[in-house]
Amino acid sequence: MSDGGSWLRRGADGGATLTLHIQPGAKKTEVAGIHGDALKLRLAAPPVDGKANAALLAFLAERLDLPKAAVTLKSGQTSRRKVVEIAAAPDDLAQRLFPQ
Repeated sequence: MSDGGSWLRRGADGGATLTLHIQPGAKKTEVAGIHGDALKLRLAAPPVDGKANAALLAFLAERLDLPKAAVTLKSGQTSRRKVVEIAAAPDDLAQRLFPQ
């Protein structure tokens, strides 16, 4: 497995854990690259009333071709640094997030 870097880890349950750095209020929602040990994502949604968190989970579910229920925010509800749990094998998640 290409581990995608320290931002992508295999969870104990066979799923994956993503460490993310979020930039809310951006012009458009996109993967922006690596930020230290985290994957940086820009979100068009503002950081108000959980809108950025909802947009983050919806974006990841769509980009990874998973149901929304398979993507869970584990920590960082009010922080730019977030940990998201993915209920899917991590084997090709990095390729899905960074399509060629």
